[in-house]
Amino acid sequence: MELPDDIFTEPEDVDPETLANLGPLRRLAGIWEGERGIDVNPKADGPETRKYYERIEMQPIDPQANGPQLFYGLRYHVHINTREEDITFHDQVGYWLYEASTGLILQTLAIPRGQIAIAAGHAKPDAKRLVVKAERGQTEYGICSTTFLDLAFRTDRYELTIDFHEDGSWSYVSDTMLAVKGRDDIFQHRDRNTLSKIAEPDLNPWAKIVKGAA
Repeated sequence: MELPDDIFTEPEDVDPETLANLGPLRRLAGIWEGERGIDVNPKADGPETRKYYERIEMQPIDPQANGPQLFYGLRYHVHINTREEDITFHDQVGYWLYEASTGLILQTLAIPRGQIAIAAGHAKPDAKRLVVKAERGQTEYGICSTTFLDLAFRTDRYELTIDFHEDGSWSYVSDTMLAVKGRDDIFQHRDRNTLSKIAEPDLNPWAKIVKGAA
């Protein structure tokens, strides 16, 4: 990436309405549910397959600038349960970000077991598929874990593929490549589900102010 000479000055022509500037991420905005989730994870006796129910909320945030770099984005929360348990099966928070000038897409994620990551990809505004990736050891788009996870279930690579469907739903396949202590082969931890919208997104705070003043 080539840096401009001026790395401090922020853009002046910033549109306050995030929903109109999300590019391919616009189709993710809203509240979603999926009842057909499948998780394949490593256990002592071999791979375990679990079915799960998922709820994802993705709400627009105000535009964010790194000097001349401008992102429009969504703040998200993923909450997953299984039918046989009342406790949370998986919880995840983060941001989806889009840079219109380059087509850069970022997913940041954090899970409450001591792991964070930032995954990157590129897509055109009308893309029907999004792919983001992160690798352990990278200082730009990488993965960071607790000491225990890094020694026992080391995450070497993360890849998420999202496909948008004609009926407005979308599906994903998430692959996490794990080096499990005592195992010779890398384990492919896979999650997949299809999500349907149950509620529309809200406006981002700045857009609410602008519309209220109009």
